[in-house]
Amino acid sequence: MTTSERFQVLRASERPATAWLNGGGVTREVAGFPAGAGLDAFDWRVSLADVATAGPFSPFPGIDRVITLVEGAGMVLTVDGAEQLVDAPFRPFAFSGDATTDCRLPAGPVVDFNVMTRRGRIEATVSMATAGTTVGVPDGSTVLLVCLAGTATVDGVELTRHDAALLDAPDAYELNPDGTTAVVTFRTAP
Repeated sequence: MTTSERFQVLRASERPATAWLNGGGVTREVAGFPAGAGLDAFDWRVSLADVATAGPFSPFPGIDRVITLVEGAGMVLTVDGAEQLVDAPFRPFAFSGDATTDCRLPAGPVVDFNVMTRRGRIEATVSMATAGTTVGVPDGSTVLLVCLAGTATVDGVELTRHDAALLDAPDAYELNPDGTTAVVTFRTAP
């Protein structure tokens, strides 16, 4: 991790890969809050996953999830019996971590972007920036920018593929992606 004068830069090259218990893939945590919290204690958690084989998702009771296809031909999720095709890159799909969820990979492995929030504590919005914009961080909020494809600059600091910038000071930041950058805004649940 490096720090600019105004935000933390979280480099993809510094993230360890954690193998799934079922052997179906690996996850790299981008950021979480509180920092260092385990899977049973986070308020929010963002990760990138290399999904190598089909299979069930781990249950996360009390968690709201947003998953976004980053690389690969897509996946078919069955969420509480309803099929959802997730095959369009960079299109977020929200579902409950309480749901029984299974994943099929009709055309091979994928990389997905995951945002998880503890229901009742934190809410998140996930959008994609493909052109220059100003990202505002409202009072009491945190914004995580993750370069999903290509490169991006945040206030002149370059992010390469899967690098992130954690913005937690209320202010406006200039984001110029040359590709696609996820903009995840976290706020306290009402």
